[in-house]
Amino acid sequence: MDNGHIRLNSAAGRWVLLTTVLGSGIALLDGTVVNVALPALGADLGADMAGLQWTVNAYTLTLAGLILLGGSLGDRYGRRRIFLIGVVWFALASALCGLAPNVQTLVAARALQGIGGALLTPGALAIIQSSFGREDRPRAIGAWSGLGGVASAIGPLLGGWLVETAGWRWVFLINLPLAALVVLVALRHVPESRNTEAAGRFDVLGAALAALALAGITYGLIGLEVVPIVVGVSLGAAFVWLEIRRSPRALVPVEVFASRVFTAVNIVTFVMYAAMGVVFFLLVVQLQVSSGFSPLLAGSAMIPVTILMLLLSSRAGELARRAGPRLPMTAGILVCAGALLLMSRIGPGSSYVVDVLPVTTLFGLGLSAAVAPLTATVLATADERHAGVASGVNNAVARTGGLLAVAAIPPLTGLTGDAFDSPTIFTAGFHTTMLVSASMMGLAALLTFLTVRENVLIRSEPKTGCPVTAPQPGR
Repeated sequence: MDNGHIRLNSAAGRWVLLTTVLGSGIALLDGTVVNVALPALGADLGADMAGLQWTVNAYTLTLAGLILLGGSLGDRYGRRRIFLIGVVWFALASALCGLAPNVQTLVAARALQGIGGALLTPGALAIIQSSFGREDRPRAIGAWSGLGGVASAIGPLLGGWLVETAGWRWVFLINLPLAALVVLVALRHVPESRNTEAAGRFDVLGAALAALALAGITYGLIGLEVVPIVVGVSLGAAFVWLEIRRSPRALVPVEVFASRVFTAVNIVTFVMYAAMGVVFFLLVVQLQVSSGFSPLLAGSAMIPVTILMLLLSSRAGELARRAGPRLPMTAGILVCAGALLLMSRIGPGSSYVVDVLPVTTLFGLGLSAAVAPLTATVLATADERHAGVASGVNNAVARTGGLLAVAAIPPLTGLTGDAFDSPTIFTAGFHTTMLVSASMMGLAALLTFLTVRENVLIRSEPKTGCPVTAPQPGR
């Protein structure tokens, strides 16, 4: 029961897992539930394609730009405390989103939501890392990844149902009762943890540079403007220089990247989540605009992903612990690439059973095999005292990949202006975008195969008197 030695199969372990899944699940849910409501809110608020992109990206921008600071705050002041502050902040911003009178207010409220997400998201994974014993962490992370993936994948289905029955505003207002539940459970059942060695000032300048760099690049990519991109890249270079100079007191201590595998897996994360971000942004819109699906039917396209990640992610985490993460990750990402190639064929007249269900099932199998080993590998290759920072880095990399892809790829494939009002234009852009995303998944698989050559999950296990491949006590 002591902090750092809670067993996954104990009552305390189940409460901790429930809290972290619910908390991070709210943020993951919101990352996808909004997408299915885009056509409805766009029509209601008079938004164009850029307005829809900013509705998605304003949230991702502040989330990715500040998530490193959120991880550091948790390590310093208590992971549970910062996690709970993030949950409450997220709920209040969600209420503002639900009451927004125009797209400008909605975008601003979405940016505020991202700040809450930046506080709670790294805290959830860091709580798992600091609460469970080493032998249970891969399984706990696998369960968290699977159940969190369920929240992400079920979002479009829930969004479709809410849009059809209650209106798009309830896509945001639904977060309020969920957040209240998370707060109640966490206060009662989750132990506090922090890095007792953390000291000194926070790298506020580093956090500001990271956020401004992403804002400049995102603005430039959506509008296809060179100057903001140059400014953003320059600020990004200044951020890297500052972090190297200030390490180990930096927002991102350079020592976190001492592991070659940690660095490599974060590069894989960037490429993989860039492809995923485009899929989650465009698929449910394509099904409504081109294939004529209702919001509910379009949202139900991700049901196979939900079910498969729920059933298989924990097992994938355990398989990776025993056999190594390299092959499960490589195979899973390749399966995702194949699914995206098939997804490029979805268009006018597509059938849910024939054209959509098999493809999303294949995509779910790939994600189930890849996500849990990827997450476990990131944490296993980082120093335990930097659990919050390592989680924040990986989350920031994932969100940044999705942010930049959603900003850059649609305009480059012709999805601009009122494209979502034209099935022909939107379908052509969607097909090209899926081919690009499949190529990115193929690159991520290649990088995984070439760089993840050791079983870091076994190496991170504590020394015992029995082989690490033997069943662990209580399992």
